[in-house]
Amino acid sequence: MRLEKAFRPIDYVKISIFGAALSFIWPSLHTLVIPIRLLELTPEAQKNTYLGILTFCGLMLAALIQPVAGAISDRSRFRLGRRRPFILVGTLLALLFLPSIGLSATFLSLFLGYCLLQCACNTAQGPFQGFIPDLVPEGRRGVASGVKSLAEIIAGVAFVRAVAYFMDMYSGDGGEIWLWLAIGLPGAALLGAMVTTLLTVKETPLSSTGHPFKMKAVFSAYKIDVRGNPGFVWFLVSRLFILMALGTLQSFALYFLKDVIQVPNPAGAAGDLVLTVGVFLLIAVYPAGQLSDRVGRKPIILLSGFVGAVGILVLYFVGTYTSVLVSGGLLGIAAGAFLSANWALATDLVPPGEEARYLGLANLATAGAGALARLIGPVIDFLNARQTGLGYSTMLLACAFYFIFGSALVLMVKVKPGEASQSHESEE
Repeated sequence: MRLEKAFRPIDYVKISIFGAALSFIWPSLHTLVIPIRLLELTPEAQKNTYLGILTFCGLMLAALIQPVAGAISDRSRFRLGRRRPFILVGTLLALLFLPSIGLSATFLSLFLGYCLLQCACNTAQGPFQGFIPDLVPEGRRGVASGVKSLAEIIAGVAFVRAVAYFMDMYSGDGGEIWLWLAIGLPGAALLGAMVTTLLTVKETPLSSTGHPFKMKAVFSAYKIDVRGNPGFVWFLVSRLFILMALGTLQSFALYFLKDVIQVPNPAGAAGDLVLTVGVFLLIAVYPAGQLSDRVGRKPIILLSGFVGAVGILVLYFVGTYTSVLVSGGLLGIAAGAFLSANWALATDLVPPGEEARYLGLANLATAGAGALARLIGPVIDFLNARQTGLGYSTMLLACAFYFIFGSALVLMVKVKPGEASQSHESEE
């Protein structure tokens, strides 16, 4: 009870700011900046393939790096704390590599810069994710997860539309200044979030009596205690499929709007879609986190999968710009509910002392889903070459399946009785 009183409402914000900056930089790059840059560097008929290859490789690196960085931070003994030194180093490296997205004159140089940027950001993100289990009382983790998701969504809603405006101006031969504004704004946000986190989040350094860091911690970073924590494996697979649906749509939205909806300004339309998703995410994410503390995580995740599938089917059967926005609203509700409840479920399942490593493993599903989602890029180009729009139709049906199957798999997650009742006991 004393710990709960010590954790104030403003503390939820402090531990969420860095995640908000990361959620701004990646949607900006994946949805807007990189797809338009690839139109300059790759053949038009193979743009989905090149986008899929690029982002698949980068996100696989993310999936590999996050658990290792998290495992090292779990046992680090820096005076600054376990997590903040990694946030500092990872951010500085990210700011070093970010300009390569605008400077690249070939696909190969863009590929290299993007992969290095992924390595840097995930060196920071893996340890950052240890803040909730480190600092938040058990009965408030659903709320903390909701605030974390809320902060990430606000960053996207507030700034990604601005990036879309910059990229529309750039793609309209408006000058490279617009490209650098689109790249520089997320970079400035990342720098500001890093400084704010270092100054405001207070960590207690690991005591000398804690488990010391050993190299074997790196090599065992991907190890999961399947026998002791079987629910975590099912959690990973469920999360993988639902995030594959969201990742597929995010990655290929601009090309879908350009080729199928045939809007004159695809970057702006993609920005409108992100904005619509973001607004409805804002509506859903915090109530979903609170509700998951009361009724449990699984019902919220099941509902999110159903709503997400309906949103995809609206887009599949109607296929107009209005349907894109309606679909975006439904997907926003689905994503908001899922992100809050699913991340709260993750914090329920992680074992004490290995929080950041296990949450890094949770992002094996996050980054892995993003990577696997991109593999449909060559399929889209292959099917489109045989029948106009067939590739995009197949993509939408795949996304609907991902939502339904992924949400159903959460029924296989078995939470230990003590963990399942933690939030209710704390409220009593």
